Amino acid sequence: MFNLSKSEASVAKPLTIVADANIASLADFFNEAMLKRTSAQAINIVTVAGRDIDAQLLAKLQPEILLIRSVTPINEALLADNTSVMFIGSATIGTDHVDQAYLRARDISFANAAGSSKHSVAQYVITAILTLRPHYAQQPMTMTLGIIGLGNIGSTLAQYAADLGWQVLGYDPLQPQSAMNNASFEQVLSRSDVLSLHVPLTYEQEQDEVNGSAYPTYHLIDSDALQLMPASSLLINSARGAVISAEDLETDIKTTSRQVVLDVFEHEPQISESLLSRLAIATPHIAGYTLEGKLRGTQMIYDALCARLAITPVQTMLHLLPDNMFLWAELLAHPDRVTTFYDIMQDDARLRSQVNKGQVNATDFDKLRREYHLRREWQA
Repeated sequence: MFNLSKSEASVAKPLTIVADANIASLADFFNEAMLKRTSAQAINIVTVAGRDIDAQLLAKLQPEILLIRSVTPINEALLADNTSVMFIGSATIGTDHVDQAYLRARDISFANAAGSSKHSVAQYVITAILTLRPHYAQQPMTMTLGIIGLGNIGSTLAQYAADLGWQVLGYDPLQPQSAMNNASFEQVLSRSDVLSLHVPLTYEQEQDEVNGSAYPTYHLIDSDALQLMPASSLLINSARGAVISAEDLETDIKTTSRQVVLDVFEHEPQISESLLSRLAIATPHIAGYTLEGKLRGTQMIYDALCARLAITPVQTMLHLLPDNMFLWAELLAHPDRVTTFYDIMQDDARLRSQVNKGQVNATDFDKLRREYHLRREWQA
């Protein structure tokens, strides 16, 4: 569809790409050398902050390609005045910010980076657990890890837990019963020493035709769910903020002194100091922010765009990765060294340092993410 004759190529307008500037190694993947459709085709890349990609910008630039992360909502309001977009790539796992039904109606191709940061997020969870409860490394049989959501990330976390000798209780109504998917929702809540959430954000079908679900996850963890959890259990959310009711969680912590780790927040990018002060660990939505995870996400949308343009991909993230000395086998042998692999408390301190007038504001939250020094994944 996009092949041009020589005469057409000589007058072809540049292929315009509007991209979130926070996409890793954007210029290494999306340039004329890596996206050469013809010898004359030029590539025009416009990079902006993700929250600044709006309808006015797209109507003005009329790009063919739109590359985003999770902070840019994709819907009719954004695209109604744009007639040129034919491909949207989201370098993130989640898709709750994308109206895929509208894209299908407009015949706009969409690709996301499902699974790109599954190891990064799973390793974040392991780090949080071993930082707060190091005895679980020395006494693995005393630990039961509950996992809600057994997709790419949840199932990867379960594999790490098995390597550590932990017991796993898993619940995912969308997956068949298995050795991993082995418990009810109530059992996972009531029997876990640590509960980790790995679900997409979905709503009741009658309330949301786009992301509606027979198993809605909006406020999945509310006051009723929290009452089923022992006060001693550790709760971790690195999925989507609104999966937990912030109001109910804050009330629960006041009552139980529960340890809670949040990488995502219901009212993100604003975070109240009232909630933040009660969390055991809080980080600015960076659980998946490793060099490998970021590059993998960019690679996946690059490959998808090449397929859409019917061209052969020529770039690979392997060319961009420096040597990595962080080995999973070494951490298994010396779990007490977890902070030398990743000092999660530094990220916690950076977020808390941004509190001003009772909250972390959107500008400072986004800056922490934009300027985050990417850590490395532990290699198998």
